[in-house]
Amino acid sequence: MEVVLLEDVKALGKKGQIVKVNDGYARNFILPKKLGVEATSKNLNDLKLKKANEEKLAAEQLAAAKELAARIEKSSVTLSMKAGENGKAFGSVSSKEIAAAATEQLSLEIDKKKLVLAEPLKTFGTHEVPVKLHRDVTAKLSVKIVEA
Repeated sequence: MEVVLLEDVKALGKKGQIVKVNDGYARNFILPKKLGVEATSKNLNDLKLKKANEEKLAAEQLAAAKELAARIEKSSVTLSMKAGENGKAFGSVSSKEIAAAATEQLSLEIDKKKLVLAEPLKTFGTHEVPVKLHRDVTAKLSVKIVEA
């Protein structure tokens, strides 16, 4: 019996894949647990339409991410930080503060988890902070840290 998998099944296949299994395995395990459906022409057509819709959504998300990346590349965020002795920075700037400043100054909703900071920024000046918007799209946000 051929089955279209609705979810990943260990040692059998991935979601959306058409696999050939024994009739008993399909009737007693895959079909009752809703892990797959029988590979009829209707189900295959539904699968094809579903894949086309998912590809369309993925393309739209990629286009939106590229558009947002272009806006981020053109803009910069300014943050002020106290200076300690001899002009050294007192404290640091984290991704949470950068995301809040981007929302306030640029009206861009950037999730702090999308900012790729190895460690908080501790020096004055201009820093390039990578922003991971999509699997294929990464933008660089210019963050300027000035003395308060």
